[in-house]
Amino acid sequence: MNPSHYTCLMIAVCLIAMQPTRSAAAASVSKDTEARLENAMADPKLRAAAVRAGKKAASLCANCHGDTGNSVQDDVPNLAGQNPIYLLNQTEKFADGRRKDEFMSGLVRVLKPEDRFNMTIFYAAQDVAPSPAEDSRLIESGRRHFMQSCVGCHGAEAKGNHEVARLAGQRASYIVNALKQYREGRGMRVDIRMTGISKTLTDQQIKALAAFLSSRR
Repeated sequence: MNPSHYTCLMIAVCLIAMQPTRSAAAASVSKDTEARLENAMADPKLRAAAVRAGKKAASLCANCHGDTGNSVQDDVPNLAGQNPIYLLNQTEKFADGRRKDEFMSGLVRVLKPEDRFNMTIFYAAQDVAPSPAEDSRLIESGRRHFMQSCVGCHGAEAKGNHEVARLAGQRASYIVNALKQYREGRGMRVDIRMTGISKTLTDQQIKALAAFLSSRR
C-alpha cells in the first residue's frame, strides 16, 4: 500500500474511533452498574465476595474458558484480566442477541443478572497466562505493527478500556482468527475500525501481531 494512502486511512480510522455511535451507546451498561463494578473492584471486601460468587457462576464456562478464564481451546478467548465493564457489556450483548452465538447466548441467559455481574469481577480479577515468547524477531515485528495500527484504541500496554478489549496475553490463535474474520467480513461482529485496519494487514503481519500480543502480560 502506498505510504500516503496508509497514513490517510489511519487518520480516518482514528477520527471515526473518536466519534460516539448509536450502537456503542446502546451497548453500554448503565452508569449505575459501571459505578457499582468500579466500587466492587476497588473495595477489597466487596471484591472478595464478588469473586467467590463469580467463581461459582463461572463454573458453567470453565470447559471452554478454563477454570481461571485462561482458555483451553484455540478458538475461545481468554477472559482473565479483561476490563470488567467491557466484559459485562459483551456478556449482555450475548444475552440480548446483539452478539450472535447460539451456544454463548444460551449459556448466558441461564445466568441471573447478579451472576453475570459477579462472574465479570471474577474473571477481571484473574491473572492472564501469556504464551511463552518463542520467536523474538516475530514478536518485535508484531510490536511495531501494534504501535502503528492498534495502540490508539487498545492502549500502549494492550490492556484496553471500558469499550475496547484487552489483548495482552490473549491466545494467538484467537487473535489470528478474529483479525482474519474482520478482514474478510465473515465474522458475526461488525466494527468499521477493526475492518479498516485488518484490511491493511497481511497474513504474516497478523501472525506477528498475535505473537506479540499473546506474549504480553
